[in-house]
Amino acid sequence: MFLRKFLLTGAIVSFTMAGIDYASAETVQDHYKNVVVKRPYSVQVCSEGNGKSDLENLLEGAIIGGAIGNNVPGEDGGGAMGAIIGGILNSERNSGTRCQTETRYDEEYQNVYSHSTVSFYYNGRQYTLRFRK
Repeated sequence: MFLRKFLLTGAIVSFTMAGIDYASAETVQDHYKNVVVKRPYSVQVCSEGNGKSDLENLLEGAIIGGAIGNNVPGEDGGGAMGAIIGGILNSERNSGTRCQTETRYDEEYQNVYSHSTVSFYYNGRQYTLRFRK
C-alpha cells in the first residue's frame, strides 16, 4: 500500500522534472460501492404434523402397510391387517407439533471504499491511474 503511493508520487515527480514537458495532477477521487452485509440469526419454527391431512396420512400408511402385510408368508388376510396397522401408525406418527431451528439472515446495505483514481496530463495526454489506499 505504501509502496503504491510512493511509486505514484515518484511517477508524477519524474514527469514533472523531465524537462521536456510537465505532469500536473488534476484530480484525485475516491470511489465507493454498495455491498450487502448478511448477518445470520437463528429462529425456531414449529408446525403441526407433516403438512398432510389425517386422511392422506391414513391412506399412505395403509398402502405401505398393505404391501408389507401381503408379503408375510403363511398369513391369510395379512394385507388387510397390514393396511389397518400401517394407516393407524402413520397417522399417529405424523400428528403433533414439530419444531426445528432455521438460520435466517438480516441484510444491511453499506457504502464502502472501493478504490481511488488520480488523473493527470503529460505531453498533452490525460492519464488516469487506479489505486487503493
